[in-house]
Amino acid sequence: MTWGKTRSARDKVALITGASGGIGMAAGVALIRAGYRVFGTSRKAAPNEVRQSIHMLRCDVTNDESVRQVVKEVMALAGRIDVLVNNAGRSLIGGAEESSLAQAQSLFDINVFGIVRMTNEVLPIMRSQGSGRIINISSVAGFLPGPYTALYNATKHAVEGYSEALDHELRTLGIHVSLVEPAFTRTALEENGEQPDRVLSVYDKGREAMNATWRNGIAAGDPVEAVADKVVQAATEKVPRIRYTPGKTAGRLRLMRRFVPEKSFEKSFRKQMNLAD
Repeated sequence: MTWGKTRSARDKVALITGASGGIGMAAGVALIRAGYRVFGTSRKAAPNEVRQSIHMLRCDVTNDESVRQVVKEVMALAGRIDVLVNNAGRSLIGGAEESSLAQAQSLFDINVFGIVRMTNEVLPIMRSQGSGRIINISSVAGFLPGPYTALYNATKHAVEGYSEALDHELRTLGIHVSLVEPAFTRTALEENGEQPDRVLSVYDKGREAMNATWRNGIAAGDPVEAVADKVVQAATEKVPRIRYTPGKTAGRLRLMRRFVPEKSFEKSFRKQMNLAD
């Protein structure tokens, strides 16, 4: 019997940030099929909006009061939160030097501190319940940093460290934390990403090449349903893993990163990224 089935379908509640489309919406649909009542958030959700049977609520994860309000609203409507999926995030492609400190802080505010805000608001509820699952959507960028995405990589590395440490702290309280680490996935992440706020011509060629790599990778990437399946697995397995890698590419990259000698891996990776030594 899986953890998700220890409660009746009527009682199980999931809250997903960034659920207006892409991975967030697919995860919501998959959790509904698994028997959960699902609430999703977006910054532009309309009152009483329902998408794919997901009850949408307005929330800006960079705003403390907005986060407090959305959790309060879910509790008023459902009375509990069994699963929190932290999916809201943003990308940024450009040379590390091309972003101001303010832009870097803005990226961290949504990709990292947004997760911290949501988690801190939900944890007292899960502790009082004696159970819960927190599932943070990371990326292969969380263990494999690539060029022209230094700040994005840094946010995902931060999410990985935060999540693993948090899982150690919470297991004795009946709460588990998991990471889902997709490779390129067919979403609008690249289209909705930021551009550097102080572009330098010296990085034009590399930046343009990386933008093309992301566009092509996303177009040929895994379907969002592959990521959603791992979210459901993390939510329902009796003993969840700390990391889930959806799709063949993500799994292969994790194995290579772990077992291929560092110099050999770096040489191959730089070649694939069209980087000269």
